[in-house]
Amino acid sequence: MLVEINDKLISSDLFSEKFVCDLSACKGACCVEGDDGAPLKAEEIDKLKSVYETVKPYMTEKGIAAVEEQGVFYNDRFNEPVTTLVDRKACAFANFDEDGTAKCSIEQAYRDKKIDWKKPISCELFPVRVKKYKSFTALNYEEIDICKPACACGERLNLKVYQFLKEPLTKEFGEEFYNELKLVDQTIEKKGSEDE
Repeated sequence: MLVEINDKLISSDLFSEKFVCDLSACKGACCVEGDDGAPLKAEEIDKLKSVYETVKPYMTEKGIAAVEEQGVFYNDRFNEPVTTLVDRKACAFANFDEDGTAKCSIEQAYRDKKIDWKKPISCELFPVRVKKYKSFTALNYEEIDICKPACACGERLNLKVYQFLKEPLTKEFGEEFYNELKLVDQTIEKKGSEDE
């Protein structure tokens, strides 16, 4: 089922599925696994280029080598810009803790107040994927095996996908949009209790 809010079509999974990232369980697998790098907006490519030298000390040697050779992004099979990968696997901007947990070099530089940009919005919004079309924008929940621990954690904490992503959804689409999501959720909940 799809929910329509203004020019946005939203998968009902954002209201029905539970989700909270559990880094201790998944070890940041979304930064390592997948077919391509993280989707980038045009302005994010410029941002990435401008912060690269500041982010570089946080990166792995392989990540730096990949960026020095290929640049900060490449165009994927759909001809859309995504972050550069190391050996067609890990994001070039991923670094790793002693226990092998992948962390974002960009976000670490941001947390250390070296830059004023957290990371690509597609990373902040994951597991929601945003696709812009001519007349509307689609928001879909991407269900993948590596996120099973996040689904289990979401169930334990009773937090829905859209609730977990409150900050990036508000950042990208505004507070009014997030409030609309809450209203939709309340309507779905009410209808569900009436149907019981």
